[in-house]
Amino acid sequence: MAVSAQLLVEELQIFGLECEEAVIEKLVELCILYGQNEEGMASELIAFCTSTRKDCFTLETLNSFEHEFLSKRVSKTRHGASKDKGLRHAGARDIVSIQELIEVEEEEETLLNSYTTPSKGSQKRTITTPETPLTKRSVSARSPHQLLSPSSFSPSATPPQKYSSRSNRGEVVTSFGSAQGVSWSGRGGASPLSLKVLGHPEPLTGSYKYMFQKLPDIREVLTCKIEELGSELKEHYKIEAFAPILVPAQEPVTLLGQIGCDSNGKLNHKSVILEGDLEHSSGAQIPVDLSELKEYSLFPGQVVVMEGINTTGRKLVATRLYEGVPLPFHQPDEEDGDSEQFMVLVACGPYTTSDSITFDPLLDLITIINRDRPDVCILFGPFLDAKHEQVESCLLTSSFEDVFKQCLRTIIEGTRSSGSHLIIVPSLRDVHHEPVYPQPPFSCSDLLREDKKRVRLVSEPCTLSINGVIFGLTSTDLLFHMGAEEISSSSGTSDRFSRILRHILTQRSYYPLYPPQEDMAIDYENFYLYAQLPVTPDVFIAPSELRYFVKDILGCVCVNPGRLTKGQVGGTFGRLYLRRQTAGGEGRQSPCAAAQVVRI
Repeated sequence: MAVSAQLLVEELQIFGLECEEAVIEKLVELCILYGQNEEGMASELIAFCTSTRKDCFTLETLNSFEHEFLSKRVSKTRHGASKDKGLRHAGARDIVSIQELIEVEEEEETLLNSYTTPSKGSQKRTITTPETPLTKRSVSARSPHQLLSPSSFSPSATPPQKYSSRSNRGEVVTSFGSAQGVSWSGRGGASPLSLKVLGHPEPLTGSYKYMFQKLPDIREVLTCKIEELGSELKEHYKIEAFAPILVPAQEPVTLLGQIGCDSNGKLNHKSVILEGDLEHSSGAQIPVDLSELKEYSLFPGQVVVMEGINTTGRKLVATRLYEGVPLPFHQPDEEDGDSEQFMVLVACGPYTTSDSITFDPLLDLITIINRDRPDVCILFGPFLDAKHEQVESCLLTSSFEDVFKQCLRTIIEGTRSSGSHLIIVPSLRDVHHEPVYPQPPFSCSDLLREDKKRVRLVSEPCTLSINGVIFGLTSTDLLFHMGAEEISSSSGTSDRFSRILRHILTQRSYYPLYPPQEDMAIDYENFYLYAQLPVTPDVFIAPSELRYFVKDILGCVCVNPGRLTKGQVGGTFGRLYLRRQTAGGEGRQSPCAAAQVVRI
């Protein structure tokens, strides 16, 4: 067919594009090779470049356009699977989808099978869609490596080199409790478990409307929080009354307020602000002199009760800082199920290294789950990390939602033989999910009936009861956020991690920092409903970029399992043995018998 270079130039100029002569010559060649006219080729090229964010001016882009789009369409046409011509200009997002790539691979396998001997029979791949799900028999025959095909959504799915060559896999990096001689194997689904999501008063179970809050609404939430904690501290320490914040007094006074920042949004030892007892003087602020306090630990948003001297009404010289009081622990009852020992595995994304999108660390984790058969696996996002280079550069050829679904399907189907219960917690770094805190659970409407019994999709944050043992779960990096804002003076040996964890428990909130870290989008009305601690958890899981640990804080076992990957290398995950105390026992004993953090 005759192709006009001039017409190609004119079609591209409609979109404001000026191309070099070599690029136009290549386009003419592609028109002839793939039987496309000038208008159609220009439209498809623009759609491809828009969806993949590539530069239309380079020969390299045209090579990608031919490899990723034109050649796949021709392959489907030759095998009788071409689409209606009206769909031809729908763009790369519609054509280069996971389902169509699977169909292309299926057709290639069919061609190869025609050369096999009759005794081997057909080895045609079964296609899985919501309308035609895999049967239990066909699913069990597929390994996780077959379920997850990175080449179907990434043009550069190369294996991670540094991760593959690691030599410290399985190394135990920290232990807690009686971990010596523990076999670290669970019972999978052999014994029934009581799994309940707790709320304050109800748990978050679905999406909600956000981006509608006003500043007075935020202030109202903060005021309620100050009044609630103030009432608890007042009763605990037998304080008669709190003084108005700006009223001078010759005698020592006790003030209730929230720690605020200076005009520059900073908190340091010389610029601490106490935002006053709002019940008496709304919006009042007073500078605080901490020089008389031997020990303190403060952060913005912390609700405190301070005693000091306020002779002028313009500055409080603090002489005492009242310690916060945590909530009581949950008291187990007969409804909490079995009191036998059970094993929990915890891991936090990213599940890919920074230099690869092949999910090799996730596949290794699935292998460990199938080997050890933990009773419960708690998996935190991000599953498809918004900070991954290929995600940020929009290099994936499938939608983020489709890649996540393939990842989730791999986890669910790949661990089915273990029988382990799966708890899936989202992250604000999950690129396809709603980026608001509190974050609703993932949605997955096509779970098979046998999987619905063992897979639980929960919100971020979440309070979970497993056989009466209460877990506090959050994928937000609290330790990093609060550690950057905390100021302290201590003559003891307490470390920063311990101080921050103590704050979380005594402030009774999954995110007590205010104002929040700049990339946190908090809906405060729902924050008040769904991000408060209903009880002090027995186990608090708080994954962080900071160093892993297992600590006992105020009777709560706090675990930072680290992340499964750290840049280009492997990271860590955690495992715990737990057994709740039987009802009616004398004195409280921690249900955590042993815990470890292990390298993947």
